[in-house]
Amino acid sequence: MSEVTTVVSPKRPRLKFIDMARSIAILLMLEGHFVHDSLDPAYIDPNHPVYATWLFIRGFTSPIFLTVTGLIFVYLMLMDRHVAYSKNIRVRKGAVRAVELLFWGYLLQPNAFHVLQCIGMGIGMILLIFGLYKLIKRIPLWIYFLVAGMTLFFFGMELNALAPGEGWPKNAPEFVQNMLHGPSNRAIFPIVPNMGFTMIGAMIGCWLHDFGKHVQRWRFAFIFIAIGALCFFLTDQILGTVDWLVSSVLGDIKFKNITMNWIMYKVGMVFMVLGLLMIVEKLIGEVKQNLFLKIGQNTLSIYIVHMIVLYGAITGLGLNRLFSQSLTPYEAALGAILFIILFIVFTRYIDPLRAIYNKILATVLPWKRPKSA
Repeated sequence: MSEVTTVVSPKRPRLKFIDMARSIAILLMLEGHFVHDSLDPAYIDPNHPVYATWLFIRGFTSPIFLTVTGLIFVYLMLMDRHVAYSKNIRVRKGAVRAVELLFWGYLLQPNAFHVLQCIGMGIGMILLIFGLYKLIKRIPLWIYFLVAGMTLFFFGMELNALAPGEGWPKNAPEFVQNMLHGPSNRAIFPIVPNMGFTMIGAMIGCWLHDFGKHVQRWRFAFIFIAIGALCFFLTDQILGTVDWLVSSVLGDIKFKNITMNWIMYKVGMVFMVLGLLMIVEKLIGEVKQNLFLKIGQNTLSIYIVHMIVLYGAITGLGLNRLFSQSLTPYEAALGAILFIILFIVFTRYIDPLRAIYNKILATVLPWKRPKSA
């Protein structure tokens, strides 16, 4: 009898700095949404140091979250890199996850294209690119994601040059324009350029997988910080050099503008944050599972519930009915703290709550009932 050889994918250590980044991003999102929705406009002063600092930090929440989403998905998917595409469990789970995100995104905000839809489309694009890579393996996978990300960023630069209120593609249905370039109150997180951050995260996920032996070393973290610092502090110089090189070959094409500067600025901050969190993990040593990390591992549930509680998604009854744009800075800060505590408690008891939810779902949906042995 011939022997059957089973290929077991080597286990990779869970990178706790990724969960740290997700936890930080979701907590910043909670306080950012609460303060933005509750603060009286009379107190909004971009020149005030406290408000300016808050606005600065808030501006990096979504890029970090979108980047880390692509990062962790690709890092886990590549654990079964040599398995056939259709048999890769992460490919199948990713397809289901993408549909789930689109479902929840449109259920919570039927007439808008928000972050859940953007992430869902991003996961779908990652799966398509990975499938292409499996067919054409001559180019490293991370280059596919880099090209995809830069294409989205460049395309976003072009679309932002359109007149205010002008949708793209022209004459397309509104829900299609919202995905790409539509009214700001409907196209809240269009895939152009926001999905570019997910592609950059996917690229980083490839690096973390391919250089797994080096991730825990100090120099790996410092390389990330150095890349981030270059993008963050030398954006003008880098884009000016790119303009000069490209224009000498292709003619007058300008990369250096407000949109591209904004993108480079945020990519730089993402790299620096990830590098700093790598150092934190290195200093702390082995990080055991705790409530803080658990927050980062349950971001979808937290996002869905916060939309219902704060904005009244689905129910129409949200906290914003009580204090929309009516609180002083101190009241808004206190409210944000209490709002965060609410979701810390929610995360603490999320497992029994999820068990109750699944039990109710099984009662309503027969196919959700566990099969008898």
